[in-house]
Parts: sequence; structure tokens; C-alpha cells
Amino acid sequence: MAQDGNSGTDLAAADSSNHGHGTEHAVGTAVVATDAVPNPGFPPHRPRVTDLDPKKEKRAERTVYTLFYLSAAGSIWAIAAYMMFPIEPENLASVRTNNLFIGLGLALALLALGIGAVHWGKALMHDREGIDMRHPTRGSVETRERAVEIFAEANEESGFGRRSLIRNSLIGALIAFPLPAVVLFRGLAPEGEDANPVNLLQNTMWKKGDRLARDPSGVPIKASDVTIGSVFHVIPEELANLGHSDGYLEEKAKAIVLLMRLNPEELVEDEDKKDWSYDGIVAYSKVCTHVGCPVALYEQQTHHLLCPCHQSQFDVTNHCAVIFGPAARPLPQLPIAVDDEGYLVAQSDFLEPVGPSFWERH
Repeated sequence: MAQDGNSGTDLAAADSSNHGHGTEHAVGTAVVATDAVPNPGFPPHRPRVTDLDPKKEKRAERTVYTLFYLSAAGSIWAIAAYMMFPIEPENLASVRTNNLFIGLGLALALLALGIGAVHWGKALMHDREGIDMRHPTRGSVETRERAVEIFAEANEESGFGRRSLIRNSLIGALIAFPLPAVVLFRGLAPEGEDANPVNLLQNTMWKKGDRLARDPSGVPIKASDVTIGSVFHVIPEELANLGHSDGYLEEKAKAIVLLMRLNPEELVEDEDKKDWSYDGIVAYSKVCTHVGCPVALYEQQTHHLLCPCHQSQFDVTNHCAVIFGPAARPLPQLPIAVDDEGYLVAQSDFLEPVGPSFWERH
């Protein structure tokens, strides 16, 4: 006979001879072992030096709130460094200086906040072990009342409500810590009269007579260079001569175009847009109308353009209408023609804003 270590009752092992004589025991019926490992309990509590010496407890408290104050100072320094050491165009040294001093401030803010929180927990908070018994998702009324008591006990044991300097310095550090991020991200937004995204995307560098050129070389493209099934990444010819300090990347981000040639019979063109293409050659903005990712994947057999970011698909044969994905409108089409020398040129700028559709449109 075996005995249940919890209840003390005897348990009988499974016996195959009992078949047909009352209760049957399945093969492999478990038997509770009598030599189960006893619960070792908690080890003896070892008091900390801050538990035994009030002076060291006070010193630990000063250390914690000093670290929190240092964290707040680091956050403030990061904001000040952003303003004191601005990034200057064409000056790489200013980029390094800006990143260095902002990084030092953020590192001090985060490191001091983390060390202070750890030191507070290890040196000052209640450190006796406890057991949390499992219970259903919603506890009984007594359990819920006990939860409120636990919060009160945690407040008392941590000293959060009692140690006002630690509490206030922690709150100050947590308030100051996100401020550098707010300032840095605000600096990325456009400023001045062109701060409105609608105005920024309303016009591009394209204008009547601009030759379509290869990206990034700036070599003009002749209509005879574009064979059926081929794809060209295109920029305005003048853009290749624009310097980075003059807004090269900003202008390219708006004016970039995909040029493709299809069999003219496969194109389904509106009556008012039939003269926007030339002998099956069409040009569409490369900027996805979902969130502005580059639409750069062209499937020659289906004539579909795919945006790799969120899988929007556009039908080139039908004015790049959306056939799948989250994009809200077709890709804007650039009206093109051919000049006297056989080069592809723009008839005008895009007749609608390029880019994402979530901007307010006028």
C-alpha cells in the first residue's frame, strides 16, 4: 500500500487481477510516492546594512534621489545640446559634435534613471520573500479587498509615499526624459511657409519640355531606347546638376518616375489622357500613394507595379489603378511627349499631388 503525502490516505496500486471484480484500474495508474521532496521553505532572512544602520539607509536614499536628479539634468542637457550644437550643411564635424553631446545627455538620463531605480529596490524597498497563490481571473470580494491592501502595503514597504525626495525626483526624471525626443523629432518637421505637406507635394521639378533622364546619371532617354517590357528609373535632366545642399534629395523624392513601354493595344486610356503616353510608353510617379514608399517592382507579364512596403499593387495598363493593398488612389501619371531630337520630354508637371493620400487635398 502507498500513502498520499498530502491527505495521509492509503492508495492501492493497479492490479490486473481485479478485472471483472468491480473497479478496473487502467494500465499505468499513478501511485503517489511516500518519499516526495519536502517543501524547503524560505531561507533565513539576511538583513541588509541599510536595515541595520539608519545612517546608511539615509545615505542610500540620498544616492537614489541624486541619481534621479542627474537623470533629469541629462535630459535637459540633451535639449540644450541640440540647440547649442546645430548641424550645419556640408559640415560633417557639426554632425559628429551634435550627435556626441546629445548622446551623452541621453545616456546620462537613461543610465542614472536605471541605476537609481535598481539601487532603490535593492537598498531601500522591502526585501522579504512572499508567495502569490494562483486564483481565478476575477477574484472574490475578499481577494479584491486584499489586493487593495497589498497596494497599500507596497506603498508602505517601498517608501514611495513616505520618501518624498525620492518620489518627487523620480517623477521629475520621468517627465524630463521624453522631452529630448519631442525636441529632436520636432526638428525633423519642415518649417516656414512650406511646412504644409500639401504645399510641399503639390509641385515637383517637372515642367514642360524637361527631358526624362536616367537615375542617377542624368543621361537623357530617347523613345527608341525604351523597348517593350523595359523599365527605367527616371528623374528630370536638371535634377542631376542639383547639389545636395540645394535640396537634391528632397526634389528627387517628389520627382522620381518609373518609365515603361507596353504594347499600345494593351493600354486602356481615358479619352482625356490618350495624349499623355507615346507609342505605348507611359510614365508614373514612383512614390506610393499609401505612405510614400518607392514603387519599384514591375511584373512584365501582368504589367503590375508592386510596392514592397505594404503590398499595394497597381495596374499599369489602366492608369495605375489600385488592384490590391491599402493604397487609396492610382499613381499620378506624368504626361510625356517626344521632342524634335527623339528625346522623351514632360508635357507638364504632375496634374495632382504625388505621395501619400492621407494629406489634406485641395
